[in-house]
Amino acid sequence: MQVKDIMTKPVTIDKSERIGHALDQMEKNDLRRLLVTNKDKLGGIITTRQIARVLGTRKSLGMPASSLHVAAATMDAVIKVLPDMNVDDAMLLLQKTSVLVAMDGEKVLGWVRPRDILANVSISGQAADAMRVPLTINPNDRLVHARRMMLDRDVGRLPVVEAGRLVGIITEGDVAKSLRAFRDLNDTASKQYARIYNLLVSDVMTHDVLYVYVDTPLEDVKKIVLTEDRGGLPVLNRKDEVVGMITRRSLLDYLVRTR
Repeated sequence: MQVKDIMTKPVTIDKSERIGHALDQMEKNDLRRLLVTNKDKLGGIITTRQIARVLGTRKSLGMPASSLHVAAATMDAVIKVLPDMNVDDAMLLLQKTSVLVAMDGEKVLGWVRPRDILANVSISGQAADAMRVPLTINPNDRLVHARRMMLDRDVGRLPVVEAGRLVGIITEGDVAKSLRAFRDLNDTASKQYARIYNLLVSDVMTHDVLYVYVDTPLEDVKKIVLTEDRGGLPVLNRKDEVVGMITRRSLLDYLVRTR
């Protein structure tokens, strides 16, 4: 199997567009990243994590998301591959990045993400085999703390735990959308900072959380991740305690280890 057999059509956005428009496109297409173009040529990638990073900096306080350009949150580093690359080699490269872009010269043919790999392979084992040690957060913690944890620890979501029980989940997309909403208010920089600083995780988190157990078969985990379009799922033991986090990337890493 080759990259051309599993690649999908990317959604692109020009670097001159506004960050708010990028978030709208992500929400419309149910994506967490877009390819950035510059005069119809590949210019990089923009992700919800990068948007959350930019919107949360003091430097941009007082500026609405509608005034910030995509270029301000674009990452230049994109791994380009040939369409006839073997999928096993693509899996190894995807451990270093969030997306591979299949190119024919300067022409973008498609992209490959962890979900594109998972949709085309079978996986054996149980959730405990592929889960990672979870980073959790309390619903009464501040949103800025959740954002900082995600950026510092390179994770896209945090299970929200209170009194030892799973009560919600917060994602980098939730953070980015919340920051955008407050930045689009016509406030001074100091008022924006105060509003954002006082936001709690409980104000933003999703309460209805999908989760799996340590002994849930990985094929079932994969089906939930793909059909429900979830970037990650908390893993519980039979006492309903959060003991792990399983993500598309951790599933990909497990596939690489076991193939």
